[in-house]
Amino acid sequence: MKKVMKKSLVMLIVLTMVSTTALTGCGKKEKNNTGKQGNTTDTAKGLTIDVHVGPEPETIDPSINATIDGATYINHVFEGLMKLDPNGSFVEGMAESYKVSDDNLVYTFKLRDNAKWSDGTPLTADAFVYSWQRLVDPATASQYNYIIDMVKNAKEIMAGKMDKSKLGIKALDEKTVEITLAVATPYFLEICAFPSTFPLREDIVSANPDTWTQDASTYIGNGPYILEGWEHQSMITMKKNPNYYDVDKLGPDTINFHLMEDKNTILASYENGEILFGDDLPSEEIDRMKDKGLYIEDQLGTYFLCINVQNDALKDANVRKALSLAIDRNYIVNSVAKGGQRPADTFVPTGLYDIEKTTQFHDVAKKWYSVDPADYEANVKEAKKLLADAGYPDGKGFPSIEIMINPGHESIAEAVIYMWQQELGINATVSSQDWAVFTDTRRRGDYQIARHGWLADYNDPISFLDMWVTNGGNNDAKYSNPEYDALVAKIKASSDRKERIDLMHQAEDVLAKDMPIIPLYFYTDLYLKSDKLEGFFTSPLGFKFFKFASVKE
Repeated sequence: MKKVMKKSLVMLIVLTMVSTTALTGCGKKEKNNTGKQGNTTDTAKGLTIDVHVGPEPETIDPSINATIDGATYINHVFEGLMKLDPNGSFVEGMAESYKVSDDNLVYTFKLRDNAKWSDGTPLTADAFVYSWQRLVDPATASQYNYIIDMVKNAKEIMAGKMDKSKLGIKALDEKTVEITLAVATPYFLEICAFPSTFPLREDIVSANPDTWTQDASTYIGNGPYILEGWEHQSMITMKKNPNYYDVDKLGPDTINFHLMEDKNTILASYENGEILFGDDLPSEEIDRMKDKGLYIEDQLGTYFLCINVQNDALKDANVRKALSLAIDRNYIVNSVAKGGQRPADTFVPTGLYDIEKTTQFHDVAKKWYSVDPADYEANVKEAKKLLADAGYPDGKGFPSIEIMINPGHESIAEAVIYMWQQELGINATVSSQDWAVFTDTRRRGDYQIARHGWLADYNDPISFLDMWVTNGGNNDAKYSNPEYDALVAKIKASSDRKERIDLMHQAEDVLAKDMPIIPLYFYTDLYLKSDKLEGFFTSPLGFKFFKFASVKE
């Protein structure tokens, strides 16, 4: 295989970010001095790279974005108090230094003296105060407001019981940010590197609340790159930020992010040399591309079906369990997905520690069902019984249902539908929507069953569990269980590792009992990278970084 990287995911948490070589090239398809499209440094305009990380994003507003591709764009234009480095460590970003109180509840960050916005305006502590208050403000309706629910008064503000000005963050002076937590949180520095917590220009955002991200003149960031242009459904172009404190260490002068959703188009663009990095490819082409630039990296994530539990046909947990048990996950990973994925028998994936750092949370967890191929027949037998108990023997009387997907997921949806038809006598269809429309439709709950995927936001199992609390911003299943909510609340209020882990196992057991989601497999990250690309790095959390990229001739 041509640098096809397959690492053990065991204890992946210790590698917060995995570094690999990579880069990419193009933009407005400038030509190098050989007359071919791509990336070289031999142009008057400097190095231009052309890459692909996703389709047209629904938003690139740090407070509102909830997708990995959107986060990648945001990571290039903004930077938080902390940042991820190519070696997989969380290091100081806009913060030159920080101090933590003895009780681990108060974090004091000192901003860099040369921290500036891309228009040259000094970056001050107030920008973080504004951004964090905006994130938890109910009026913002951020799906990710709970990412900082460990901050003092955040929960009360999100519930509408307290004014956002009471959030536990303040500017001690222009260059000092103080954040007070309600509970000690071991992964808090990771939160300070998460896109939702990046600083924002209050004067610009408040003056253009609905349009500030759409125009290069108002999309003012503080990160390594500047938005130069956004040709919708085609390309996002970024240029080096001359006011970035580390501008001399940056690689490409221009990064052209090609916006593509069709996997065949992505592959063709890569093979034609129009891009030097493609973030996906058709599953049927995986074997062919293994010696032609395909990389397979482990990820902390789960691919699953999200069930709208408020839908009349799917309200009964027995129905949802029957649908889950009838799926042959080994067939899906081996014959459909084909990317080294692992059949999922829980929702929290492999790669996260349990109480002891020699044991994985997944390995200790109670399995939702068996994924041993020898047990599939028994799973189907149990599925038929559950469906009959729900009043639909052999699927009789059960209405036709629909799986909603975005392009590129047809083969998996069709395989699942075939299994339901063959094993349960249930009829189902597939509908497809473009990515931005799809995510909005799913979020609104205007569907029956939808494909979904979740990558860790930080290295703790709660990142997979807290999304399912009642009315949670990312709770697309519209699931609600007071017992589950209470368990998650206890987890969030505790800083005792053993207590937290024990409670998280209990919460996942409740999720298994109610089955608002159907896990299919644990993710791998498949991407295409030219041998010319160097300095690119990625993370098991899904982010892609091109800021240090270069091109090898």
